[in-house]
Amino acid sequence: MISYIFKRIIYILLALFIIVSATFFLMRIAPGSPFASERDFPPQIEERLNEAYGLNNPWYIQYKDYLIDTATFDFGESMKYKARSTNDMISESFPVSLTLGIEAMLIAVGLGVLIGVISSLYHNRFPDYLATTIAVLGISVPSFILAGLMQYFLAFKLGWFPISGWKGFIYSILPALAIAITHMGFIAKLTRSSMLEQNNSDYVKMARAKGIGKWTIVYRHTLRNALLPVVTYLGPLTAGVVTGSFIVEQIFAIPGLGKHFVQSITNRDYTVIMGTTVFYSIILLFAVLIVDILYGIIDPRIKLKGAKK
Repeated sequence: MISYIFKRIIYILLALFIIVSATFFLMRIAPGSPFASERDFPPQIEERLNEAYGLNNPWYIQYKDYLIDTATFDFGESMKYKARSTNDMISESFPVSLTLGIEAMLIAVGLGVLIGVISSLYHNRFPDYLATTIAVLGISVPSFILAGLMQYFLAFKLGWFPISGWKGFIYSILPALAIAITHMGFIAKLTRSSMLEQNNSDYVKMARAKGIGKWTIVYRHTLRNALLPVVTYLGPLTAGVVTGSFIVEQIFAIPGLGKHFVQSITNRDYTVIMGTTVFYSIILLFAVLIVDILYGIIDPRIKLKGAKK
């Protein structure tokens, strides 16, 4: 296990190097300047700003400095916001995005597994049809459409929730649901298919023959094996929750990291773009590693490639 984790960390570092390099060169070849987007600076002031941020240096000097700063997690000062560093912006806004992301993941996994289990237990009956319809609708409607619909009907028309902002738990319910529902549909479909396969296995038939109740069979036998496809989906789920929060945070005016990421692209704020990209990349790559380790915990029969037997 230790050998496997060490090898995966090496691969993560290599992937981060590629992501960092690609982000740097894509930003440099893009037309425009971060100081010419909104303000009409005189050429002298723009030249001084370029000099202060090292934008006049040769590309290889900028690349070298960027790699060193990234390796030390020093992402530099924002080019848009005066006297604000990218590190400070991440430390202030990421806890908001993390809270929203965890809430969305809990909703997606909890409701998705529950709907999938109910659907499989009542196969080809009304609960199955209803659960399948909910799952298909959840998969079909994008999160930003759901966000707008819920904001209009549940917040504006009915007044059950606040329309936007971030001042307490109730403000997180609608955005978390908007992010979670699509992934909930996928998880429900995965759980249903896996549970139907387990329900036809010999050990389940033996448990039924012994008179064990169906919910006891689910809890003690089938659910653990059926969760493996769901665990597989946790990696893409993490990526979906992170990227889905970008637009949803904008819609609900949530002061999360996704908001800064979107605004930094609009403002061509190089330091914030590259800092948030690297930060999100680290989260997603380690999320995939954690998912692979969970495989061996849920089902000890699975051997991790590279792990000691």
